[in-house]
Amino acid sequence: MKQAKIRASDLASPRQQRNWDWRAAANFIAGGAGGGLLLFNAMVSVNPDVIRVATLLGLMLIGGGLTCVWFEIGRPWRALNVYRHFGTSWMTREAFVALVLFPVGGLALLTLQPQLVMLSGILGLAFLYSQARILAANKGIPAWRHPRSIALMIATGLAEGGGFLACVVAFGAMPIGPVALIFLIVLIAVRAYFWKAYLAGLVADGAPDGAVRVLSGFASRFVLMSHVVPALLVVLALAGLPGRAVLVFAAGLMVVAGGWMLKYTLVRRAAFTQGLALLRLPVRGAGPSGPAARPGWKSAIRA
Repeated sequence: MKQAKIRASDLASPRQQRNWDWRAAANFIAGGAGGGLLLFNAMVSVNPDVIRVATLLGLMLIGGGLTCVWFEIGRPWRALNVYRHFGTSWMTREAFVALVLFPVGGLALLTLQPQLVMLSGILGLAFLYSQARILAANKGIPAWRHPRSIALMIATGLAEGGGFLACVVAFGAMPIGPVALIFLIVLIAVRAYFWKAYLAGLVADGAPDGAVRVLSGFASRFVLMSHVVPALLVVLALAGLPGRAVLVFAAGLMVVAGGWMLKYTLVRRAAFTQGLALLRLPVRGAGPSGPAARPGWKSAIRA
C-alpha cells in the first residue's frame, strides 16, 4: 500500500489531538457538573427530598464520567496504577477524592446528616478543582494549559451544578427560594466573566489558529443561549410570572447544556497541539537571521 507523503508543514503546524476522545470529554462533562451539584446542594438545599435526589444525581454524574474514562483505557484494570502518583499527578488526586467522596456521599444520601451533606459538597468541589488542574497540566495543548482555563472549568462546573439543582426542584414541583435563584444568576454571571477572560487571554497570549477559530465561532451562541437567556428566565421567575417551574427548569437546562457544549468543544474540537516553533528563521550564507516563526499561530514567538 502506497503511503501518503508527509509534508514538513504538516509536522510544523498544530494538529487536533486524537488521544482523548468523547469518553475522556464525558469525564469532564459529567464529573464537573456532579461536583458542582454536590456543592450547590450542600449550600442552598433545605428540603430533604431535594437533598436526597441532588446527592444521588451528583454521585451518578461523577460515577458515570469516571466509568467513561475507565472504558477509554485499552486495559481497564491498569487504571489502578493511577493511585501511585499522588505527589505529581492531578489524575491521582482526582481518583483519591472520588475514593472518599462515594462513601461520604452514600452516607449523606442515607442519613441526610447536614455535616455529611456539607462534606460531600466540599469533596465535590475538590473533585471539580482536580479536574480543572488535569486539563491545565496538559502542556502540549495551548487551549488547555492557559492558566485561565482553571477558573473557567471551576466556574462552569459550579454553574452546571446550580442548573441541575434548579431542574431537580422544578421537575419535582418543589418550592425554590429567591436566594437560590439569585445565587444561580450569580453563577451564570461568573461563568460568563471567566469565559470572556479566558478567550481574551488565549487570543492575547497567542494560540493555534484552529483553536481560536473554533472557540470564537462558539462564543456568541454560548453567551446568548447559556447565559443571557437563562438569566432572563430566572429574572422572570423571580418576578412571579405564571409557569415559574417551567421557567426555572428551562433556565437550568440551558445552563447545563451550554456548559457541556463548552467542555466538549474545549476537549475535542479546540484541542490543537503546540506545533513547532523557531526563535529565528535561518538564512543561507551570511546575513542576519529572520524573525521568529510559529506556523499555524495567531502570533509569533516573542524574542
